[in-house]
Amino acid sequence: MAIGKVTYRMAGVDEAGRGPLAGPVVAAAVILDPLKPIKGLADSKQLTQKQREKLFIEIMGNAFAVGVGRAEVEEIDRINILQATMLAMQRAVAALNVMPDLALIDGNRAPLLPCKAKTIIQGDQVEPAISAASIIAKVTRDREMVELDKLFPQYGFSQHKGYGTVEHLHALKKLGPCLIHRRSYAPVAEQLIIFSDEDASAFS
Repeated sequence: MAIGKVTYRMAGVDEAGRGPLAGPVVAAAVILDPLKPIKGLADSKQLTQKQREKLFIEIMGNAFAVGVGRAEVEEIDRINILQATMLAMQRAVAALNVMPDLALIDGNRAPLLPCKAKTIIQGDQVEPAISAASIIAKVTRDREMVELDKLFPQYGFSQHKGYGTVEHLHALKKLGPCLIHRRSYAPVAEQLIIFSDEDASAFS
């Protein structure tokens, strides 16, 4: 993949946020520039926050193209997390300022794209462009969850980023779901029932 006379462009595509009980799912698509190699690319889950933040800046400054897409909580609840992830990936590829010839997708499912697509299981560990996409998606989503923590400070989103930690589940049971919780996820749905029953009994 050479940028310039050879115009075959390959994008890595990955997501962050399928598992959390709250917040959006975010996807990224990255076309790396072989003339500007980036050292240290790896699966975002294997990197520290400091390493991810450093690489995020390097990728944004040196990649040939970067696109970010997302699916909101309402979309996750309406069409399920798998389809919402595919939607976020489609939006990430569409956000690139140039269409790739091939999209390498982390995992075993590929969204419908206007270019060829190939899935790679654990691709974020073996394909640098997918690793870069995983870092962009993870840092973008983590930063948003820190901002959402300011709106809903009781839940600790800045710490657990919406994942079902002991602290998060405790807050969920104590406070009930907030606007950014995924109603289609079992722990949230259970608390919705409990809190709706409590509200009903209060007026009976």
